[in-house]
Formats: sequence, C-alpha cells, structure tokens
Amino acid sequence: MTGANGEDDGLARAPRPPDAPGAEAPLSHTVLKSLLGAWALSACSAAETEAVEDHLTGCAPCAEEALRLRNAVSLLHEERDLDLDPMLRFRVLDNCLKRRPARIPVPAWAAPYDAETARLDALLRDIGESEWHAPVRLKWYEDDALVRRKSTVAGVIGHLLAVDGLVSGALGLADPLGPDVPELTPTERTESFWKALDRPPNRTLRAPWRDQSHALVQTVSVAGPGAADLTVTYGDFALPLQDALLERAFECWVHAEDIANAVAYPYDPPSGAHLRGMIDLAARLLPGALAHRRRSGRAAPPRRLVAAGAPGRSLHLEVEGAGGGHWYIALDSPAALGSPDHTVAQVAMDGVEFCQLVAGHISPEEAAAGQDGDREAIHDVLTTAASLSRL
Repeated sequence: MTGANGEDDGLARAPRPPDAPGAEAPLSHTVLKSLLGAWALSACSAAETEAVEDHLTGCAPCAEEALRLRNAVSLLHEERDLDLDPMLRFRVLDNCLKRRPARIPVPAWAAPYDAETARLDALLRDIGESEWHAPVRLKWYEDDALVRRKSTVAGVIGHLLAVDGLVSGALGLADPLGPDVPELTPTERTESFWKALDRPPNRTLRAPWRDQSHALVQTVSVAGPGAADLTVTYGDFALPLQDALLERAFECWVHAEDIANAVAYPYDPPSGAHLRGMIDLAARLLPGALAHRRRSGRAAPPRRLVAAGAPGRSLHLEVEGAGGGHWYIALDSPAALGSPDHTVAQVAMDGVEFCQLVAGHISPEEAAAGQDGDREAIHDVLTTAASLSRL
C-alpha cells in the first residue's frame, strides 16, 4: 500500500469498508513508529498497543527498534535481591510431597540434618572463590573457659566433613579420613583431617562434604526403622544414630552461621520444629553432663538422691520463641526424673539464645533472660549447657 506521496509505507492494510461511516482510520507508519517508546514503557492505550503490535508483525525495522527499546527499559528497573528465601526449598518440597509422596521418604528424625546441610550448601553455592578463604573465628567452651580458633570457610567445611564421618562409619560408609581410622574425638578427627591435606583447604571440599551428606540421608532412608538406634561413638561418648544426626544438624547450622558472618551473608535459624528437636536433645544431655562435671568437682554435690526413674529435684527450663517449650532438668542424678512438682529453680530463655549457649557462642553469664530460685542450681545448669560445646 502506498502513502499520500505514492511511496510504500510498509503496512498491509485491509481496505476500509465503504459501509463503515465514521470508522477510525488506521494509524500511519510514522505515527506507529512514534509510539514505540510509549509501547516499550507499557504506556500506550489498549487500542494503541494493539495497533503497534499488529504493525510489528509486518515491519522488520520497527520490530528491531521495539526490541532495542524493550531491552533498554529493562535496564531502568530497580535491582532486586537475588538471595532466595532459605525456606523456599523446604516449602517447594513440602508442597510436592503432599501432591506425590516420596517413594522412599526421609525419616522424620533425619529431616533436620537434610534441611540444614541443604541450607548450608545453598550458601556455599552463592559465595565466590576468594570467600572460601575468608577467616572464620570459631569459639567454644572448654574447662569453663572460652576457647578461640581461627580457620577459614573451607576449613570449617573440612571440619564438618571429618566429624560427619563418624556417622558414615556407623552406617558402614566410607570414612573421609580413610580406612582403619582409630577411634578419635571430633576435635582429633578435625585436626587429623586438616593435617592430612596437601594444601590449605579450598572450595574443592564442598563436593565431598555434600556427597557425604547426601549418602547419609539416602542410607538412613532405606535402612529401615531399626537404624535409628545404631550407636555412633564420638570417642569419649556415644549417641544413638537418630540423636547423632540431630547433633550434626545442630553443628551444621552453628557453623553455617559462623560462615555467614564471615562473608556477610544473611542466614536464618532452623525451622521451629527442627529447632525444638535440637533444644530437646541438649536438654536430654544436660543431666548426664551435669553428673560428669560433678564427678570432676566442677558442680555442686547432689542435695537429695532418689531411686532411678523417681522424680527428683529439678530446674524448669522455659524456652521461648520458635522451637520453645518446657523442660525439667534433673539436678541430682542423671537417672532421676525431672518433675514440675520438684522444681527448685527456673530459667527462661529464647530458643536461639539457648542454642548459642550450648554452642559456646555466648557465656553462661550472658545467657539467661530470666532466673528464679536456687542460684547454685541455675549456675550449674547454665555452665553445663556451655560445656556441651566443642570444636
């Protein structure tokens, strides 16, 4: 079709029906070209948008210009945070599994470990090469004193790999320290692993750590319910497998926060249900740990011994916030039963704060938000909670 000057304007238009008086005349090529900027900004009316888009299907120069304008407009948009919600994976998987249950589901007691290793792996995937060598300051309580140790992001992953190997060994999987490894404590395993490296730890440790965590979850998922009671030996103490994986989930979260702080990465606590399981494990370990401290003269002697399984003098631990609840800690014997009717002291704390105490990241003096009752019992329980920490 030609314009008023007889030149083809590039548009193929249907002839105007003679019986449509008052119908709006089609827009010219020049007008449509002038609308491309507004169209790219989505500022055209519905009729103009339709006309422009019809025109672009038959006019190659305008189509190219429109594409350039749209690309330019995309550069004007505000930057968006590309960090994914740490709970996104959990919500997606939860929704998928509700629609179609997994053929071999992960046991509930292994879910915290599965979740925390996945969250840490997401953090590691986001950091750059140089950040693997960022300094990480580790700290824990030992002999009632704060101990500090310098490492790197890669060094911490090596530590997790080495200690998770205790669980691997209990399940008959390969040990990252190699075959025929003598019985070592977690600290001894870490030191041995670090010394065996032929160069400083680097990002190559991510793959074996993640492969090992996947293998652990897959193995316990197919092992059957009896696997939960397998014994995992930590050198100077032992835990059933279900508690050992919960302890490893706790350790993974604690060190993920250490790494996140070192690289300025936002990191949230575990989900409420998983956090509660970690708190419950620490509360169950406290009576035995308190008895151990008492034998070494680091805690007050028992006040009133009772028969095993009988209610005895107790401290009421009230944990607030996510993962919160109430626990009654037996004070005089690990075989006694904690009881609300025999409470002599109470401590109220936030759930994350309690976990920081157990991890040795805060001191007993900094920990308790509220205290009431027997001061000696409170001191013994808080210092015992800090003593659960280690490298």
